[in-house]
Amino acid sequence: MTDRDPRPIAEVGARRGHEADHGGAVRSMFDRIAPTYDRLNRLMSGGLDARWRRRAIEPIATAPAGDLLDLCAGTLDFAAELERTYPERHVVAADFAREMLERGAAKVKRVETVVADAMALPFESDRFAAIVCGFGLRNLADVDKGLDEATRVLKPGGVLIYLELFRPPAGVRGATVRFFHDAVAKTLLPAVGSLIADDREAYAYLARSMARFLTRAELENKLRERGFVDVRGEDVGLGVAAIVHGVNAGEGIA
Repeated sequence: MTDRDPRPIAEVGARRGHEADHGGAVRSMFDRIAPTYDRLNRLMSGGLDARWRRRAIEPIATAPAGDLLDLCAGTLDFAAELERTYPERHVVAADFAREMLERGAAKVKRVETVVADAMALPFESDRFAAIVCGFGLRNLADVDKGLDEATRVLKPGGVLIYLELFRPPAGVRGATVRFFHDAVAKTLLPAVGSLIADDREAYAYLARSMARFLTRAELENKLRERGFVDVRGEDVGLGVAAIVHGVNAGEGIA
């Protein structure tokens, strides 16, 4: 049996009153599931998650010169893809779960890893030419603070990219997406998590985080509010996941 952190994990809302408690609980959870995290990702995405990452980083080809940041880097799948695709650039991978970074270390050769909180990044302003964040934004205690920090460390003209599991949109257009979303979130994810990781509650939390997160359109609007231009979104995986990216115009929050 897996040792479990007895503290409850705070629900994912727009803001949480106890960021330190939430952050500590989520960090503990990800350290706990690190050994099986990659295997579950491959299974849940039908092996398509690698294709989604390759698609997500395509806009970096138009980014200005400079370093790349893999934010909420986990087991370094995105960092490895960045290293392969853009070998001329220095890649930094940041995550607050040390165990996740250590589990992924064999995937990369030159990536600099940093244990860091995405809401209080230890980097100077305007440091990175592009930032990519895979399946991490919805786990932050304060999404807006995370967006502000990403904007702060991104160069003007830099590209910000999120690959995420968003809340399905309302209305008829979102009906099909909600069907697959509910099948994954309410049934498949907790069941497979229990089977593979012997930790049903951790994966039930991840499922709940999807239902309480932003829609894709809401994240796109938040980027525009922060002065991003050319903001675009693209559904992948039958709409269960999506890629959102934009260019930092360097104008700050409107």
